[in-house]
Amino acid sequence: MSAAVSLQEVDAVPTVDAELFAQRRATFGDAIRFYTPGLRRYKTAEYDGQNAAAFVSVSLTGAACALGCEHCKTAILHSMVSLPRAGGSLYELCAGLAERGARGVLVSGGSDRQGRVPLLRHIDDLARVRRELGMRVRVHTGLPDEETAAGLAAAGVDAALLDIIGHADTIRQVYHLDEDPEAYDEAMERLERHRVPTVPHIVLGLHFGRMLGEAEALRIVVRHHPQLLALIILTPLRGTAMAGVTPPALGEVADFFALARRALPHTPVVLGCERPLADYKRAVDRLAIDAGLNGIAFPAAGAVVYAQSRGLEPTFIDACCGVAW
Repeated sequence: MSAAVSLQEVDAVPTVDAELFAQRRATFGDAIRFYTPGLRRYKTAEYDGQNAAAFVSVSLTGAACALGCEHCKTAILHSMVSLPRAGGSLYELCAGLAERGARGVLVSGGSDRQGRVPLLRHIDDLARVRRELGMRVRVHTGLPDEETAAGLAAAGVDAALLDIIGHADTIRQVYHLDEDPEAYDEAMERLERHRVPTVPHIVLGLHFGRMLGEAEALRIVVRHHPQLLALIILTPLRGTAMAGVTPPALGEVADFFALARRALPHTPVVLGCERPLADYKRAVDRLAIDAGLNGIAFPAAGAVVYAQSRGLEPTFIDACCGVAW
């Protein structure tokens, strides 16, 4: 089914109350950041200055992933730069990217059967990339074990990004993992104990378009001290079991934006890269601004002007959410 929404539906969604927006401005000021990492090309009438080479996403596993999650089926990995299978290290790859103007990388990849991205064997390279090349380094961890968390701390990575899932049915049916939400709580605790800054992600509608464990995921996040919370929305992708799924209704999205903003009044909350396109995206971006979120990745056309109309002062950063050069 299409994610298209009508203008009547958009107008029917109430903006978040003025008090919540005022609290956001009192805490964070008037700045709002729009992020355009090199994961995809971006150009609108409001911004045509993207430097796609500045921040690059790298997959350690190419397009391979042991989980085959129902919402992705490795599609997201195809847009990343792959680590060469034969010869060449992560450091050498990043050094080449740096020569072409890269200032930061997101090191990602497919997961193993335990839900872990294979970062451990690359810890020394991550440390060199951070120390010798001076690059910003963010990593997708999946569910890191103790040794990986300690290694990431020793490497000095800027942040660990991980999806937080709040319902066992979603973990099993979508991610194909035999785990419970406690595993994500433990992953956050592990990274936090090793003082690795975390950027948890919550996917709205991850359970085949249904809002199921998002509130519990938020409770897990609140128990810890994230650097930033990123909210994304299920995007039906061709070739996946969710290609025909209808994403969450705009009212549900608006309610969760407000819930997250209230739950983390002093922590930046941003709208991340993934969400359905067209009218749905334009509506969601407006809701994010109304809810007092701190930033938006790949903003829809009109979002910058709308933010300015609310008294906010936009800046663009050609990097992953939360990065500041």
